[in-house]
Amino acid sequence: MPQLLGRVAGRLGAMGRGGGRQARAPALVALDVGTEFAKALVVSIETVADGMSGVVRGVGRQRQGLSHMQSGTVSDIDAVVRNCQAALVEAESRAALRPTSAVIGIAGELVKGTTSTVTHRRADARDPLSDDELDRIVRSVQDQALREAERRIAWESGIDRLDVRLVHAAIVEIKIDGYPVSNPIGFTGAHLELAVFNAFAPMVHLGALQSVAHALGLDLLGVIAEPYAVATCLDPGEMGDAGAVFIDVGGGTTDVALVRHGGIAGTKMLALGGRAFTRGVAERFNLPFARAEAVKLGEGDDAVDPGELATTLADDAAVWLRGVGLMIGDLAEGELLPGRIELCGGGAQLPQIAEALAGDAWWRSLPFARRPEVRALAPADVAGVRDGTDRLVTRQDVTPMALAHQALILDAQATPLERAMRRAVRAMEL
Repeated sequence: MPQLLGRVAGRLGAMGRGGGRQARAPALVALDVGTEFAKALVVSIETVADGMSGVVRGVGRQRQGLSHMQSGTVSDIDAVVRNCQAALVEAESRAALRPTSAVIGIAGELVKGTTSTVTHRRADARDPLSDDELDRIVRSVQDQALREAERRIAWESGIDRLDVRLVHAAIVEIKIDGYPVSNPIGFTGAHLELAVFNAFAPMVHLGALQSVAHALGLDLLGVIAEPYAVATCLDPGEMGDAGAVFIDVGGGTTDVALVRHGGIAGTKMLALGGRAFTRGVAERFNLPFARAEAVKLGEGDDAVDPGELATTLADDAAVWLRGVGLMIGDLAEGELLPGRIELCGGGAQLPQIAEALAGDAWWRSLPFARRPEVRALAPADVAGVRDGTDRLVTRQDVTPMALAHQALILDAQATPLERAMRRAVRAMEL
């Protein structure tokens, strides 16, 4: 139930930012602006018995230059626009469709995602809950979350008065007197408990992605926190209440999300991804970056000893694992962790990543009850979206598929909770 509510209410914090769209679009674009590749999916929308489903009709990829992205953030807008344009043109030509609306994924060290739970005591327990009262409660939750995000990001960046914006908000769970409800309007009760997931980012980061969408001529439906998209992409029946730790190893960052008790508890991002391993190979063997990337991926080189290469990658994987372990520990907050790890991302295809996670020492220092089961996510695992191209076959394709899943949710009919969230966001002038 909470997981389903999270998926139904998992809407963009800036709902309406690209707004004005009333009719459902026949197709949408899911754009993953990654550090290593820009990836675009053209997704057609179909109505099915229990709602909507999506079919990927076109896929496009374009490699990013070394200076175009840094740790998941845009550093050269013009170059990234050209790369995204190339990926989009390829996807549109394969799909024979030209969508005008898009969702874009956002990642990076200063993107902060957390779930805040607030309990509100109502003045009159016998009075049915109204839209106006729900609006006031949601706004209060969002104001508190924004102040906390500003404090955390300013502390981590060392910059005071950093312009921080809400980029993604989702209702995870709502209870009245301890009873879970999906639509609280009209219920009576004394205590209302609301759990809201929020993702915040510096405005300079968000503004760069908005500029990319504008330059591509796309109506921006949503900027989605990629860890949230990945953590909510599975079917609720498959997830159950046990939860999981999701690890998405990208080119510039590693995103970690914790899902427990059917809802997302929080996200963390680490500025270590596949490129860090490539740099390690380049420095160890004095190779150009492009050649080091090829060697890392298994292409032989007479100047590189296979044993030394394996040792170099294993050493870097150990450093990576220490960072990931710290993030998981922070998310756990001392509570028992789920016994399941879901792994995805292009960087996760490196064998040393799986070997590091298969070790014993790292998980014993964390509140796992037993060795966690590590499973590699595949694009076919993403709920509600089907690949009609047969080109989405690797772990790096999970994230854009998860963004496509979020695009379907954005296009769905709004619930009372979603409408309250929209009004709260608009009141924050985002």
